[in-house]
Amino acid sequence: MEHLELRHLRMLCAIADTGGLGRAATLLGYSQPAVSAQLGRIEGFLGEPLFTRSKTGMAPTAFGLEVVARARDVLARAKAIERRSTGTVFAAGQVLRLAATNTPILPGTVARIRTALPDLTLTISSVYASSQIVELLEGDKLDAAIGVDYPGLGLRHSDAVAHRAITTEPAFVALPADHRLAHRPEVSLTELADDAWFLTPDDGAGWPGVFYTACQAAGFSPVTVHEFLGDRLQLQNMIANGEGVSIVQATFLPADGVLVKPLTGTPVWHRFLLAWRARGVRDKVVETVHQSATAAYRDLITDSPHFRAWATQTNRLRAS
Repeated sequence: MEHLELRHLRMLCAIADTGGLGRAATLLGYSQPAVSAQLGRIEGFLGEPLFTRSKTGMAPTAFGLEVVARARDVLARAKAIERRSTGTVFAAGQVLRLAATNTPILPGTVARIRTALPDLTLTISSVYASSQIVELLEGDKLDAAIGVDYPGLGLRHSDAVAHRAITTEPAFVALPADHRLAHRPEVSLTELADDAWFLTPDDGAGWPGVFYTACQAAGFSPVTVHEFLGDRLQLQNMIANGEGVSIVQATFLPADGVLVKPLTGTPVWHRFLLAWRARGVRDKVVETVHQSATAAYRDLITDSPHFRAWATQTNRLRAS
């Protein structure tokens, strides 16, 4: 292999999005052996593994996260060039009804959209369940939304809705600063078997099932679970007070009295994605929203020292 081509980048994104070689092969119309062989050549060309393999599927390594993120950006730019050549234009004054699930990506995304499309009228709403996001899009109650799904559990929707991945990231855990494992650079789920957990409710896309599955694989079932969907400051205050621990997004910024740690083996992953009405949103708007969300996520990584430390350490370990 002399260089990477767009088809290689599409394949890497498909593997990250579906969580498996077989599912990626089906999505792309290839055979599984062909996808496996091509992935091997790409990893050989880049010199590092891009995915880890387990009984539950495949997940990007820290280096893989970086490569897939850059691949998405390249593919989006290539698509934008194709669409520009078809004469797609933006209608000034168009209204975009945008929603988002529980994600810190939204503020940065909105700011960038307003800068890039100043004539766009934007309305914003919060919709927790990704399954409800799909219902609102299919019912013409929303135009676009940032949702979430999980490896092997792709977001389900009709042909009236399209979606594109923004990023796939590991879940971390938030602990009290005086927790017995506070000195550890990372902690395992097994070591947290006796802790109480704060968990957000069913999101219609696979959560909290993926968490309970990971706990079962670690050999335990949580004894105490607090279902909580509310103000982040309230959650952090309760964690700081020792009321429990919580699965959080990797870019979660801890308040005083709270620490954020990676989970050993990264047993829980999730994917943020942009979904939109396939025939109701102009191509340029879709491209702008997606690029804005991707850039907003990159800023979150910059502001998350625990995430950057984990990624650096993971890369170093894999190279040793």
